[in-house]
Amino acid sequence: MANDIRICDKCNYMSIKSVVPKLRKMAPDAEIQIGCKSYCGPCGKRAFIYINGRYISAPTEDEVLKKVEPFIKQPAVKN
Repeated sequence: MANDIRICDKCNYMSIKSVVPKLRKMAPDAEIQIGCKSYCGPCGKRAFIYINGRYISAPTEDEVLKKVEPFIKQPAVKN
């Protein structure tokens, strides 16, 4: 199952140009949706990423990426 990742293009604490390539490297199978997530209160104060049903936030882009790692689903290994 592919990872479902959603990010806001209006977030002041992340750059879409830098975060999308980092997310693609972390989760190559991810479906990354970019657009407003109606999460304006927290989004106006911290970087956030919605991943697989969870909102993850942190003060900076790098910190939120570190916090997202445990929630990335790894592809199933075929024997």
